[in-house]
Amino acid sequence: MTSLRSVKRSTLSEDVYETLRSAVLEHSLAPGDRLNIDGLARELEVSPTPVREALARLESEGLVRKRALAGYTVSPLLTREEFADLFDMRLLLECAAARRAAAHATEAQRSSLVAQAGGTVLDNGDEKAWHAAFTAQDAQLHRLVVQSSGSPLLLEAFTRLHAHLHLHRRYFPYSHTAVTHQEHRDLAEAIANRDAERAEATMRQHLRQARDRHLVAFTQ
Repeated sequence: MTSLRSVKRSTLSEDVYETLRSAVLEHSLAPGDRLNIDGLARELEVSPTPVREALARLESEGLVRKRALAGYTVSPLLTREEFADLFDMRLLLECAAARRAAAHATEAQRSSLVAQAGGTVLDNGDEKAWHAAFTAQDAQLHRLVVQSSGSPLLLEAFTRLHAHLHLHRRYFPYSHTAVTHQEHRDLAEAIANRDAERAEATMRQHLRQARDRHLVAFTQ
């Protein structure tokens, strides 16, 4: 297992959670890996309690699994069929969320969406850090759209679905980032302009193209 950084004592529980979550999303803790609470606690130089709490949070997000007598493991990658099903569900939920957001978003949320879509991730030569920053930006924009819909149920469903997608983002073909950014800008603009039909259509096109871009993970 790749060495994990030591956590700061001041915000212990949150730091342990963020450290383990990043390790899972970056595949330092790879899909299928068994997670030993005592071993992780020793490596992070903390007691087992914050590790146990962090793993419970990650389980609620779908990033790790717990089985009786077997403990925790990192959730496996989806199969191609499961991945297709995931995007079918995203098309249902996020297109509806984009339409609702165009009607219900506050002015502050519209401004946040435009700002998030317009932001760029600078390449400082650290490929791993750049990948992490780009995927975080992508996930945050989609979350902002769903939050702006004003539907707590849509947000809850979105959160569960995206936990599975996070595990695949490590395989995203980053040569397509410019196209992805443009799609995000078009979506944010439609919501900011209160154009519900365009927002829904733009989200649908973006998700379909994103699905095709992510399929590279199944051909490696």
